[in-house]
Amino acid sequence: MKKLVYLVSAALLLCGMLTGLCACGNDNQSGTNDNTGDQETGKVLRVGMECGYAPYNWTQNDDSNGAVPIVDSTNYANGYDVMMAKYLADELGYELQIHKIDWDSLPVAVQSGTIDCVIAGQSITAERLQTVDFTVPYYYASIIAVTRDNTPYANATSVAELAGAKCTSQLNTVWYDVMLPQIENANIQPAMESAPLMLVALDSGSVDLIVTDQPTAMAAKLVYPNFVLLDMAEDQDFEASQEDINIGISVKKGNTELLDKLNEALAPMTEQDFTDMMNQAIAIQPLTNE
Repeated sequence: MKKLVYLVSAALLLCGMLTGLCACGNDNQSGTNDNTGDQETGKVLRVGMECGYAPYNWTQNDDSNGAVPIVDSTNYANGYDVMMAKYLADELGYELQIHKIDWDSLPVAVQSGTIDCVIAGQSITAERLQTVDFTVPYYYASIIAVTRDNTPYANATSVAELAGAKCTSQLNTVWYDVMLPQIENANIQPAMESAPLMLVALDSGSVDLIVTDQPTAMAAKLVYPNFVLLDMAEDQDFEASQEDINIGISVKKGNTELLDKLNEALAPMTEQDFTDMMNQAIAIQPLTNE
């Protein structure tokens, strides 16, 4: 869901969100993170993500809290996806590399073999399963509507009460493609290219409503205290399938060796483990210090 209860300047504030766990790799002489890993044995886990979708993943300019270097960059990555990538790499005994890749380019990168897997808050949808394979879920993300405290929708308790809302969400997500059309007479605006831009659109008044997942909304609330996370009764919420809320790790179609290893490493983890890790990711964002 991209994946109901995860900026500097509004757009970059979330893109640049901030701090995480365990640095791997070294800076090369040009000042970028080479992070070539253990190339001789091939034990390198190359993980792709946006590095701009907090609290799942974000970019920061130092290794505070053990953030992981981004390959071919002077910056570092952190967030829930980075935490999970570190856990999995440790379990597999692999060196970890984080590759910063635009959202729409992630499927192509994993299909081409540029990276080994994508850990980026991707929903396990039937459409995506046509081109990549997914692990079991590594997070379950509930879907939520967010508005400002000065809109007519601030006290909404059901999707029905969002009728006519001027709204948007992120491009190529179930939030935009599946959830927004469920709002009666919705005035759906063009999709935003990233989660930070989606949040900026809401804060600026360009739209009155966005749909996202609970972690993203909770992280945004730290920066935008005027945001209201709409808590709706279960039977009055958006209609979502399991594929809308189950978030998985994608690998190249047919790469059963890596898929099996990742699933084996994920097997001992519980939903509470996922929740605890996500709460940690949300908590370590120094957004309020920006």
